[in-house]
Amino acid sequence: MKSKLLKYIITPILGLVICTIIYALKADNGVVADAGNAGLKLPEGFGALTVANIGAKARHLSVTPQGDIYVKLAKPKEGKGIITLHEGSNGKAEITGGFGNYGGTGMYIKDGYMYASSNTEIFRYKLDAQNKVIDQEHPERIIMGLKAGRQHETKSLVLDNEDNIYINIGAPLSACQVQDRGLHSPGIPGCPLLDSAGGIWQFKANKLNQTYKDGVRYATGLRNIVGLDWNQQDNQLFVMQHGRDNLNSSWPELFTTKESAELPAECMYALKKGDDAGWPFMFYNQITHKKIVMPEYGGDGKKEADAKYLEPAAAYPGHMAPNGLLFYTGKMFPEKYRNGAFIAFHGSWNRAPEPQKGYCVVFQPFKNGKPAGDWEVFAEGFAGVDEVKSPSQAQHRPCGLALGIDGSLYVTDDVKGNIYRIIYTKK
Repeated sequence: MKSKLLKYIITPILGLVICTIIYALKADNGVVADAGNAGLKLPEGFGALTVANIGAKARHLSVTPQGDIYVKLAKPKEGKGIITLHEGSNGKAEITGGFGNYGGTGMYIKDGYMYASSNTEIFRYKLDAQNKVIDQEHPERIIMGLKAGRQHETKSLVLDNEDNIYINIGAPLSACQVQDRGLHSPGIPGCPLLDSAGGIWQFKANKLNQTYKDGVRYATGLRNIVGLDWNQQDNQLFVMQHGRDNLNSSWPELFTTKESAELPAECMYALKKGDDAGWPFMFYNQITHKKIVMPEYGGDGKKEADAKYLEPAAAYPGHMAPNGLLFYTGKMFPEKYRNGAFIAFHGSWNRAPEPQKGYCVVFQPFKNGKPAGDWEVFAEGFAGVDEVKSPSQAQHRPCGLALGIDGSLYVTDDVKGNIYRIIYTKK
């Protein structure tokens, strides 16, 4: 009798507790976070779920108001370089198809078109009223013949408010040395690579078959950009640069292993036409807040560079590899996040024997269109291990970022192909 009485009392209480936990992890739109937030560590009040796993290296992505997700793959899977998914009301998505027989990184939707890049070309696909691609097999090629070396070959892209498209063309060398990453190898005089790489190029978004001669070298001196976004608050292009590698291994008498692990900064730049960020002639030291002449071009680790080179808008620890940049314009997250920037750090490899860093999404506060205040880690735990000794240990590595129509944040993983969705659940 006593056990039955306890059962009648405890069962409803237990049910209430479970319902309360589920409710606490539920966003206003009814989407529920996964148990354990899909393995991610987030600020209080946030939850996360794995929307889908596509089993391939997922790069940048776009999310439509209708619940469709377009994901660009680094390499085609079964002949498809763009994977399409559709989300249900519970936030989980199913793969609905794929198209585009080319790998790459860039993905962007604007004004009835979806733009996607290979490593040498940019395509666009016409969308219908429901934001579905009308003709998957016959995209318009708007840019072709872009340089692509064995490294920094990806072509990230973004559009402004005047039908211009901006393309990263990464430099095929780490520091424009005669022998790439070699011991005491000098810089190539004048770094002739800069005529067609190491910067951001601007083209028209609606003109077909453009080549270099049709574009404008919008900004130069940028080693490699993977994450970039258009800041609507001040109508300006912002980019995240991957800083150079191998300071210690190329110049051991000038840089200790610890200095080489921390330097140079991964820099955020606010770009205007004609800007020069200084690569490969200088790097930014985020510890001393100084622009330093590269050793390949006569520097000694302390000599300051010409003041003509662009100051970064913000700077972060070295080698963390910023692969995604997104200005948050949604309304789901608390007010502090409005118009600030999320950055997806893919994770370092060139910090040994110091611990590797990155493998996280950070938040950079903004005010009046400019960085304001210290950055903070927003989402971590992607790597799945407490200390990453090399990128091969990481189970997941964040890469692309996108904003959902409800204000949730989507993050891609380019190890196993998880698509994460971060929601705000605090009532």
